[in-house]
Amino acid sequence: MSLLDLSRWQFAITVMFHMSFPAITVGLSIFLSVVYGLYWRTGRAVYLQMFRFWRRIFAVGFAIGVVAGAVITFQMGLNWGVYGAKTGPIIGPIIGMEVVTAFFVEAGFIGVLLYGDGRVRKGTMFVSTVMVSVGTILSSTWIIAANSWMQTPAGFKVVHGQFQPTDWMRVIFNPSFIWRWPHMLAAVLISASFFVAGISAWYLVKGRAKGFARRSMSIALGIAALLMPVQLYLGDSVAGHELPYQLSKLEAMEGNWDNGNTGFVLFAVPDQQAARNIAELDIPCLGSYIAKDLSCKTPMPGLKRTPAADRPDMAATFWGFRVMFLAAVLMFATAFAATVLRMRNRLWTARRFHRFVLWTTPAGILAILGGWVTAEAGRQPWIVFGQLRTSAAVSHLAPGEVLFSVIGFSVLYLIMLVAYVAYTVRTMRIGPERDDPGQEPPPENLPDTGRSRRAKDTVSLELPVPPGSREVAAR
Repeated sequence: MSLLDLSRWQFAITVMFHMSFPAITVGLSIFLSVVYGLYWRTGRAVYLQMFRFWRRIFAVGFAIGVVAGAVITFQMGLNWGVYGAKTGPIIGPIIGMEVVTAFFVEAGFIGVLLYGDGRVRKGTMFVSTVMVSVGTILSSTWIIAANSWMQTPAGFKVVHGQFQPTDWMRVIFNPSFIWRWPHMLAAVLISASFFVAGISAWYLVKGRAKGFARRSMSIALGIAALLMPVQLYLGDSVAGHELPYQLSKLEAMEGNWDNGNTGFVLFAVPDQQAARNIAELDIPCLGSYIAKDLSCKTPMPGLKRTPAADRPDMAATFWGFRVMFLAAVLMFATAFAATVLRMRNRLWTARRFHRFVLWTTPAGILAILGGWVTAEAGRQPWIVFGQLRTSAAVSHLAPGEVLFSVIGFSVLYLIMLVAYVAYTVRTMRIGPERDDPGQEPPPENLPDTGRSRRAKDTVSLELPVPPGSREVAAR
């Protein structure tokens, strides 16, 4: 493999590992805000039980995601130094804004979220939880802004080979950001919803913590049912609005080399060198129907329309899109079935459905990773589309050193991923604090003392008085 291939693989492995955690934690932080707000408002112990359980899983995933994200920043300066030098005036301030607006907010309130339960007032806990979720959303916003500018660059001029900003509003709100940001935000919410629903389904299958599991699954599948139709619309809009800028990506996504096919290629084995598919499975007219033409006359574009030197890798783009699309269809069907069962009052008695939901736990994560592969592989061979080629942006390093680091990162990330899965499984087996949520779960931390405890949060105990003791006391 060449230096360019090794550098791309290293960055891809790091980003895919990192993105697996925000795919859970961004949505999970919002879920924590919802359930703690319900606890603060209603006082029902089951919501505090849910908050404490899901906080444990969120905390470890959040920490691993932050560490892996820091590695990405170093790789951009080490493995992609030429890219950093040329795009620094634009990408640098955007990443800096992520640190100022997102990391500082998260760092300021994450301690209260993790350790404030039982030490601070409920209102303070709720505000801290909300601020952490706001920080995660801000972080994803700036990252999407930077990546979207690389997809559809705008608001810049090139001075001595370096990209200089001329209009920051156009840089940030570039043509693809307007649709990719809500698409990504909905994606992480749906991903976290299926993660929560899948683990909750495991408890229902095992017959444990039913009150906790039912409420967790009810909220998660309810959010998924609301967002899935919106997400399908946003995804279609992203493809439609990127068409004028990145036609080659759409050509590779469709899996067609020649123009004229009105069908949808469901399965294909592309041969990049020969510019043909070795094997394919095509559904007639479906491509035209997706393009909103019921007459089956709208042809899908073929990749041969793009010069060979500017073509992305069809296999990576095609299969990345298929993973995202098929996972989305699976989640949409699951959310629809859950809505039907809920309306028939059978959501908690459908045992087969619970087992099925358990298997959909990673569906949202797979969809996000598939979408990222589609976006990044489909942009090639450009790192800044139409402006800077990826081959011209890589640092001049020794291939052997890069290979060593690729192997080292791969082993390290594999160990960390296995450790996180093992921790999640162990947390599931331990379960929430109390299977019967009829009473307030015991506090996790040290109890409040003195003035920090409100009168309404205290518990008064009235012991039985022996007969005649009142008279003795009166005398």
